[in-house]
Amino acid sequence: MFDMIIKNGTCMTPSGAIKADIGIAGDTIMKIGEIDAKDSQTIIDAKGLHVLPGVMDTQVHFREPGNEHKEDLEHGTRGAVLGGVTSIFEMPNTAPPTTSKEALNDKIDRMKDRAWCDFAFYVGGTPEDNVNWHELESLPGCCGIKIFMGSSTGNLIVSQDHAIEAILTQSKRRVAVHCEDEEMLKARKHIAEEGAHPRFHPQWRNEDTALNATRRLLNIARKVGKNVHTLHITTCQEVELLAKYKDVATMEVLPQHLTLDDSAYESQGSYVQMNPPIRSIEHQNALWIAINNGLVDILGSDHAPHTHQEKAQTYPKSPSGMPGVQTLVPIMLDHVNNSKLTLERFVDLVCHGPQRVFNIARKGRIAVGYDADFTIVDMNKEKTISDDQMANVSGWTPFHGKKVKGWPTHTIIRGKVVMENDKLVSKPIGQTIKFQDTLTPR
Repeated sequence: MFDMIIKNGTCMTPSGAIKADIGIAGDTIMKIGEIDAKDSQTIIDAKGLHVLPGVMDTQVHFREPGNEHKEDLEHGTRGAVLGGVTSIFEMPNTAPPTTSKEALNDKIDRMKDRAWCDFAFYVGGTPEDNVNWHELESLPGCCGIKIFMGSSTGNLIVSQDHAIEAILTQSKRRVAVHCEDEEMLKARKHIAEEGAHPRFHPQWRNEDTALNATRRLLNIARKVGKNVHTLHITTCQEVELLAKYKDVATMEVLPQHLTLDDSAYESQGSYVQMNPPIRSIEHQNALWIAINNGLVDILGSDHAPHTHQEKAQTYPKSPSGMPGVQTLVPIMLDHVNNSKLTLERFVDLVCHGPQRVFNIARKGRIAVGYDADFTIVDMNKEKTISDDQMANVSGWTPFHGKKVKGWPTHTIIRGKVVMENDKLVSKPIGQTIKFQDTLTPR
């Protein structure tokens, strides 16, 4: 009757954690409840394990095309499934940037027989006034538009209010935005250059550079009546502001900002340099409060590797960004075990939240009729994260040497086991993610 049955697990369903079996036919969940093992020749015994909906990471930078020496689509998606992630959204600041139908289709073509997980790509917003943004955001395989208000890796930037307003006005989907004020960053760059140590990174890109950009974006969004998704929020001031704009804005937070604080600059230097920066405990505490009061909608990794050689450059020449897709699940499961959040809340942030914010079709929950995507985890498994486990081309993680409790044991995508007990057991089967508001006729 079923192609696969997951038996004896604790399933994280929309109704909460329940003991149940899951029957799968093809790529679809067909039954949740008590199922006879004789109804399938393929059984996964999940006794003592928790069965989560497939975890989605809606912010990764896989660097291809243009910078494959530090990461590429195959290694990036490989790291995703090794870390229990079943779907990713990839960012547009590649070389060339993803700003056209041709560039988007090129990325989709590059994923053929190389993508280990399901995927969608952002198109990058630009200041040009002759672009049909709704046409671009509606293309198959596109998850939406990404705007960089402040400079980061690559050369995509939309810093002026009128250009941001023009994109939002045309868009009919939720636009994702990196909020740092470019003019303020330029005016404050001397702080980094004079300091010449990564500890000055959060002083150069201080709270005001983030807050001012976020405030500008929210005012524009409300003015034109459009939805925005504020990426990698880092400050207590932004948290307070965003609570007043839930009619137009959703909010993302990263494991890095929830786990590392500014003391890490002394031990890891530029390896923990990212945009926006790792900040003080005061700001980290505010993010945790926002997690647990329901204000945060999504947790993403902002996976953005650079090589050891690049990171070894003297600050501020050292580039910003660090790997994260492979460690998102174990880092956050460790926080669950340390009572920083519940497992239900984690599932909401990486499964239900992405589905809800981006109108993803058939993913994000354990429910009949949905894709059979699962992240199975052992909440009692203890391991030490290390560089040699990492699949990213650059071969490192800022969490090297960190002991965690909680680990992914299986990654299942559309009814196929791709990872089991830290080993790849399939071939790359990734497909483009579909969205409810841009479905095309079959």
